[in-house]
Amino acid sequence: MAAYKIRSATPADVLAIFELITALSEYEKLAHEMVGTPEDLHQGLFAKKPVAEAIVAEVDGKTVGFALFFYNFSTFLMKPGIYLEDLFVSPDYRRQGIATGLLNYLANHAVEQGCGRLEWSVLDWNEDAITFYKKIGALLMDEWTGCRVTGKALVNLAKPAK
Repeated sequence: MAAYKIRSATPADVLAIFELITALSEYEKLAHEMVGTPEDLHQGLFAKKPVAEAIVAEVDGKTVGFALFFYNFSTFLMKPGIYLEDLFVSPDYRRQGIATGLLNYLANHAVEQGCGRLEWSVLDWNEDAITFYKKIGALLMDEWTGCRVTGKALVNLAKPAK
């Protein structure tokens, strides 16, 4: 097992995170949906009012994994939560505890921030991830269906109702 270090991302990490996001999009067979740029990522993470945060995992100074997250709010718990948008570890560094380390770091951060939950989604075909998540105690929320509005549908929804 490789020795790894996990830390909060800095602006100097944007290109490495962007490369990992590109690899993630290919792994998930969603590269056609990736239209953002490193500049967009920098803006999202490090603008005056950032909308997301990231942590990175390093082995021998090389960024080999990341987790990108943002805060939400639970109306039932009446507490903030963290939504893990993406977690990815380069294939050559998997099964070495790095993903668990990223989740541990993020869970600790959630507890320190007084969050009531840490949640994320997983593709239903990603059996390796599902098995891993069950192993660490995650509950799969089969009764919930994700909803999304993007592109033209989002623009149309933004128009006032007639």
